[in-house]
Amino acid sequence: MSRAVLKFGGSSLATIELMEKVAQRVIRKKEQYDELVVVVSAMGKTTNSLLSLAKSVSKYPNKREVDLLISTGEMVSAALLAMMLQEKGHHAIALTGFQAGISTKGVHTKNKIADINVSNIESKLKEGNIIIVAGFQGLNQDGEITTLGRGGSDTTAVAIGAKLKCIAEIYTDVTGIYGVDPRIYPNAKQLLEIDYEEMKEMAFLGAKVMEPRSIDIAQNFGVTVYVASAHTDEIGTYIKEKDSKMEEKKVTGIAVSDKVVMVTIRKIPYQSKTTADLFRELAKNEINVDIINQNPSVNGTMNIAFTAHVDDLDAINEVLDNFKKLYPKATIEQASGLVKISLIGSAMRTQSGIAAEAFELLAEHGLEFRLVTTSEISISYTFDKTYKTKVVQLFAEHFNV
Repeated sequence: MSRAVLKFGGSSLATIELMEKVAQRVIRKKEQYDELVVVVSAMGKTTNSLLSLAKSVSKYPNKREVDLLISTGEMVSAALLAMMLQEKGHHAIALTGFQAGISTKGVHTKNKIADINVSNIESKLKEGNIIIVAGFQGLNQDGEITTLGRGGSDTTAVAIGAKLKCIAEIYTDVTGIYGVDPRIYPNAKQLLEIDYEEMKEMAFLGAKVMEPRSIDIAQNFGVTVYVASAHTDEIGTYIKEKDSKMEEKKVTGIAVSDKVVMVTIRKIPYQSKTTADLFRELAKNEINVDIINQNPSVNGTMNIAFTAHVDDLDAINEVLDNFKKLYPKATIEQASGLVKISLIGSAMRTQSGIAAEAFELLAEHGLEFRLVTTSEISISYTFDKTYKTKVVQLFAEHFNV
């Protein structure tokens, strides 16, 4: 008995006409697999519109109510797609995250999946249904509707795939995963395969195709993920365990994120408690801080700079408002107009000199960066946005990405 989880993003479902095409693809997939679960995002920009409504009534809307509000977008998509499939003569049923057995934990608007009880899904599959699940949502231990944050529908699909022990196919508006965004570097090469570690790093550092938590789940449970276009039948990209027989390229991919905000806090006490106060509150609000720079100033004070995703700006500002009350002498600056460009490759673990090549390349072309950080398999630079195209093309050509 073959089965699969398919996921369709908001751009693929933006209109009834596009949703009709998704329905046709689902029907074709039913010829390939005996059992199908389809995870859907909200139609088009629905989530953004709902968030704008919330912001129109409150500067910092209550996050419980925000979750209740924005969870409706995926429910609309699920119900409509199920109706379409029924009209075409297929057994289909729409389920909310709660009805699909998804239990969550954490803070509102950024919950994590704690577990999935797939008994209801299994029961509905045995009845011959194509199951349409509202992605991005679940129910916490208090019986509250919660959402999973950015890329939550990817996470839903891969987590259900893990529980059902099957492939998760992610359909989006690109043909697969490229070494670098082809809109920036037209000669970018599509990857037929990429390993979990490299994909996770690319996703965390700004590649928009997948969400890092979903790749974590895929790696932990051995779920093969296939990423392909929702609009064409072109061959996509498999995300799977590393093939140790393959010779590694120096750099597998280049991730680019325009959605970067850099916060600089000056004139705060030079003591570990100050740093702990700041990053504890950022962590409590599920704000992923990327690059951190701390240096002493004068008269027993220090400066701290960090970067984060611009979508977290409201939550960051709320934390900074409270931090300013604790440290009224602090000055806080925010810089936008930045881009983060990251080189990613598992080869960095075993091949020396990649960082040196990158630094020399930048120096040779007079390209100055603001901040830099490294991991085992990546190097990330923050630049003024005006440098984006030049830096990406330079790196892509040099490392043959």
